[in-house]
Order: sequence, then C-alpha cells, then structure tokens
Amino acid sequence: MDFIHLNEMQFYGYHGALSEETVLGQRFTVTVSMAVDLAEAGTNDDLSKTVNYAEAYSVVQSIVEGEPVKLIEAVAERIAVKLLADYKGRVSGVRVLVVKPDPPIPGHYSSVSVEIERGRLS
Repeated sequence: MDFIHLNEMQFYGYHGALSEETVLGQRFTVTVSMAVDLAEAGTNDDLSKTVNYAEAYSVVQSIVEGEPVKLIEAVAERIAVKLLADYKGRVSGVRVLVVKPDPPIPGHYSSVSVEIERGRLS
C-alpha cells in the first residue's frame, strides 16, 4: 500500500467544549495520511493519477478554520469523510491526527490529540 502524508499542517480554529476556546480560538496541528495506489502516477509522472497535495491541504484548512465544533474528534471525522468523498476512486483509506498544542486545561503535558482511521466500505 502506498501513502501520501500531509504532515503537521498548522491552522487556527475555534473548536472546543470550553467557552474560551470558541471565543479566543487556538492553534491546531493536523497530519493526514491517505492510502493511494501511486504506481500509475509514479510511472507516468501524471498528477491526475494521484491526489493533489494543495487541494487536500485546502480541504483540511476549510474544516479546521471553518465552522466550530465542540470536539476535535468531530474535526477529525469531518476531515476523513470529506477526503474520502472528494477522492472517491483514488483514496482507499485515511488516517487523521488532530493535535491541540495548547488546550486550556491545567496540568503539564505537551499537547492533547485524537487519531482516527477510516476506510472505504466496498
């Protein structure tokens, strides 16, 4: 299986269950891995046989910087569903990691995150 990775994309959004998160906003880091057969694209040097990274980045950006939700689980799910829908026939599975580097909760930690993996049903 081949993969395309978009690593540690940085965005600013207003997601969170706490009121200060939806008012002040915060940074989010997102990594996406898409399962794609890259043989034809690699052999023929043909962009139409792969996933355009710039387009995939824009999909993720529109979700993270778009309509606020309470949970980063919902952010991850929306990203996975949209990428699978937009690249139907090309992407067979997707893994999404959403990181909140600075959530407003007490304690000592580097970040909080969720990671989901979704595949296409036959």
